[in-house]
Amino acid sequence: MFVLFAGANAVGVKFALVDLDPFWAAGTRFLLAGLLLFGYAMVTWRRLPRGEQLLGTTLFGLFGVGLAYFFLYWGLQEAPASTTMVMLATVPLLTLLLAVVQGVERLRWLGLAGAVIASAGIVVVAGDQLRLDVPIVSLGALLAGAACLAQSSVVAKRFPPGDPVPANAIGMTGGGLLLLAVAAATGERFSLPVAAEAWWAMAYLIGPGSVAVFILALYILARWTASATSYAFLLFPLVAVVLGALMLDEPVQPTFLIGGAIVLAGVYIGAIHRPRRAAEVVVPA
Repeated sequence: MFVLFAGANAVGVKFALVDLDPFWAAGTRFLLAGLLLFGYAMVTWRRLPRGEQLLGTTLFGLFGVGLAYFFLYWGLQEAPASTTMVMLATVPLLTLLLAVVQGVERLRWLGLAGAVIASAGIVVVAGDQLRLDVPIVSLGALLAGAACLAQSSVVAKRFPPGDPVPANAIGMTGGGLLLLAVAAATGERFSLPVAAEAWWAMAYLIGPGSVAVFILALYILARWTASATSYAFLLFPLVAVVLGALMLDEPVQPTFLIGGAIVLAGVYIGAIHRPRRAAEVVVPA
């Protein structure tokens, strides 16, 4: 469900940005999602995070919402979706490296190999549309966004935020306010959608695309390692390509099937497969 909801976000964003400026759309999306979660937390008498949980919640919102989407939307102004897809394919590698450096995980060679294989699959998927004339600043912004997404998973493991509902309420509200401040500073239009498709897209992005996705993300992070969870980023583009073909009549290239198979193989090797330990041989005395 996490992969399906998050993968569909790419199509939702495409519809929403027809009528709305990027930082304004992102800030509004996360602020409203955060306020909805605050309301639900109050109705259900959920305890707000404190101490280390509050620190983890704040850092998760800062890196995973505010900074990540600031850099990604900045880079998207000059970079095509295919280039962005390839840059986001670095998230599992970055997550693994950051988790090892910060002492959250041990280095797993299968995890490293799986991330490299799956990243190669994303390059195959987007290779026929990949542009090499993207400004270096835009590429740097996309890489910074990927690093922030990776770091958000690491801090969620290092400082577990606890209940995902109030944690995401705080994180998304803070991140949304940061993005709205950027929208104001860059002179974006604060306007409402005009087309019905944009209204439906924003409703999806606020509900399943934000509330459900971020709750599911923390739910999975509480049970998986940060590096294993990050492999979901390699499956998002596959969902986006299929939905784009169904809803936007976007063509599906033959390389999608080849690259998709490589991605799935890499995700299995790095995130799912666990080699069995050799059985001990007992020699009778």
